[in-house]
Amino acid sequence: MSSSTLRPRRYDLIVFDWDGTLFDSTALIVRAIQAACRDLGAPVPSDEAAAHVIGLGLHDALQHAVPGLSPELYPELGRRYRQHYFASHDQVTLFAGVPELLASLRERNHWLAVATGKNRHGLDEALRISGLADRFDATRTADETRSKPHPQMLQELMREFGTDPERTLMIGDTTHDLQLAANAGTDAVAVAYGAHPPEQLGDLRPLTIAHSVAELHDWLARHG
Repeated sequence: MSSSTLRPRRYDLIVFDWDGTLFDSTALIVRAIQAACRDLGAPVPSDEAAAHVIGLGLHDALQHAVPGLSPELYPELGRRYRQHYFASHDQVTLFAGVPELLASLRERNHWLAVATGKNRHGLDEALRISGLADRFDATRTADETRSKPHPQMLQELMREFGTDPERTLMIGDTTHDLQLAANAGTDAVAVAYGAHPPEQLGDLRPLTIAHSVAELHDWLARHG
């Protein structure tokens, strides 16, 4: 047994965001939002504006990305978004090193979970495509709880496993993830290879900002 396995854990429960943290889907989400807007003749958000809403529940994300749209058109915009996203999502892959990272955390007996702005169908499809369905002990989606940054996702996961906030870590690529952690009273780690730039992530004071999965893996091995 390795020394890393024997070292006491700092966190019992480690919760990951999905898009932009484990799954390299940021560009696809941006393109799908923009294509849906074009379908309806709505203002097309910039790449930066579309990326900024990643991590929110779909309805909240579209309202932020296209704020001037008539309210009755948001359901159709969401439908068009899902059509464009699912037309190509099987071409999206995990970030390099993610399977190895999750395997190492399971070897140290951390509980692993996902808290995502995706809906249940979208997450289940992503887990199927990625082959990671059996790597997580629990998952929460925005249509089952409250959208980030409301703390309900993390609160439910902590109750499920009986973990305290100080023994729970949230990992994500957006300020929505970091604010979720702050609202739930847990620590947070940011990754800078997803949707939000490092300077925005740094404003919320995560424990560290990892610039690659390898860097995240190394930090968790030493501090997780």
